[in-house]
Amino acid sequence: MPLVEAGRQFLRKAFPDHWSFLLGEIALYTFVVLVLTGVFLTFFFSPSLEEHPYAGPYVPLQGTLVSEAYASTVDLSFDVRGGLLMRQIHHWAALLFLSAIGLHLLRIFFTGAFRRPREGNWMIGVTMFALAMFEGFCGYSLADDLLSGTGLRTFEGILLSIPVIGTYLTMFTFGGQYPGHDIVERFYVLHVLLVPGLLIVLIAAHLGLVIYLKHTQWAEKDRTNRNVIGAPFHPRYTAKSVGLFFGVFGILAVLGATMQINPIWNYGPYRPNKASIDVQPDWYVGFIEGALRLMPQAETNLWGHTVPWDVFIPGVLIPVLLFAVLYAYPLFERWVDGGGREYHLCDRPRNQPVRTGLGVAGVVFYAVLLLAGAQDVVAYVFTLHMEALTWGFRSGLILFPVVAFWLTRRVCLGLQAQDRARLRRGDETDVVRRTAGGGYALQHNPLPEEQERLVLARDLPRPLTLGGHMPVKRREKVRRALHRWYFRDRVPLPVTPEERGTVREILTDPAEHSPEHPPVREPGARTPAAEDR
Repeated sequence: MPLVEAGRQFLRKAFPDHWSFLLGEIALYTFVVLVLTGVFLTFFFSPSLEEHPYAGPYVPLQGTLVSEAYASTVDLSFDVRGGLLMRQIHHWAALLFLSAIGLHLLRIFFTGAFRRPREGNWMIGVTMFALAMFEGFCGYSLADDLLSGTGLRTFEGILLSIPVIGTYLTMFTFGGQYPGHDIVERFYVLHVLLVPGLLIVLIAAHLGLVIYLKHTQWAEKDRTNRNVIGAPFHPRYTAKSVGLFFGVFGILAVLGATMQINPIWNYGPYRPNKASIDVQPDWYVGFIEGALRLMPQAETNLWGHTVPWDVFIPGVLIPVLLFAVLYAYPLFERWVDGGGREYHLCDRPRNQPVRTGLGVAGVVFYAVLLLAGAQDVVAYVFTLHMEALTWGFRSGLILFPVVAFWLTRRVCLGLQAQDRARLRRGDETDVVRRTAGGGYALQHNPLPEEQERLVLARDLPRPLTLGGHMPVKRREKVRRALHRWYFRDRVPLPVTPEERGTVREILTDPAEHSPEHPPVREPGARTPAAEDR
């Protein structure tokens, strides 16, 4: 059948080897663990809010009025063989899944792997991150314990803050007045069927585009913008990847067996008239909790509708803006750059100071909100005044990202200067020699060819200037001003004409490839594979 030949070609696909490329694989294999453990848990969980006195094996709760969802989760933990282990592996896997996706997105952002022709794959990854966050929130809320119920109450308040349609959304989501009787059943369907199905489709599309567009790579030996050099998918890369899968599964099993997480029997069943202190959600939605705590009280009455800005801005507007920026950034940078060429080599973050600074500033902004979500715990542990801590977080939310951007940009330029010095003098050794003037100096060795290629392969366009006498539209003036801001700060490297030719060979766009300049392949290599773009 024709599939046989396609399968042979697929098994010879070249996959570049670098530790940072494993983050996406960790996310994939964690999702596999989530599916396997989730299937086990569905056999014993009852998604119902119908209440009855608890008569299960956990003695302190016996006689307490609880929902079937809560009772089945407690029974799963104490009465089902291996149930608690599966619950905890599932929960740890959910945290690792989102962490791996987040780190994978950061790796792609800082190395510029989102640029043409991979903008679509970046957007698929951002969509998977958003769906994974919602999937985690749905699963977290199924147990109907006091901790997850407090999160549901917060979710209800955020829905109500949406002008005009907030009340209708709340009634539709909860099936009536809060807390209703349908929310767990609806979240259960979303958690075990709809969202996982969408994630599977997106993962397949993501992997398909990785195979079709081929993987990015670092500008190391013989690697250019027009080829891919790495280990063939079978057998070398397959063996390493399967080993990684079992390693991830083993680490999650150790975490599930030794580190307790989400002990709902300690929290008790959810009651709408009760609230728990020291309550923080999982890290991936903790920034919303922090934003809600830092936002000052403010509301506006417009045409008979009350808009609670202190809930709407942190609970709705900030998350929407966060994902809008993530979706739009590749298109924004492409517009600023003004070029339509393809990029298949990873940028070193130091060579893009503005992009790296913006990324670090965004991470710091997120970290401040995450810490603010635990302000009561921080105030209690360190004996601080709550009001002073709140104002400190508010000031830090504005000041720290700006400082982080400035410091990161300076560090990147310093690292560029270090690269310049290494190209001029080489790397220091532990050999001291005497100079003609009677002094002493460390001996330097020239950079290895691989390191030299990595340092030289900088793809920086020249800053644009207005120039000329032709009138320029305001939109073009803005683009050129942003272009100068993005790319003006750089440390020039001392390169010879021969090195300029090497850089040109490395960075040439695949569309400009000609038969007179064939792609460089690794000579004499038997295991690695090489492909043209």
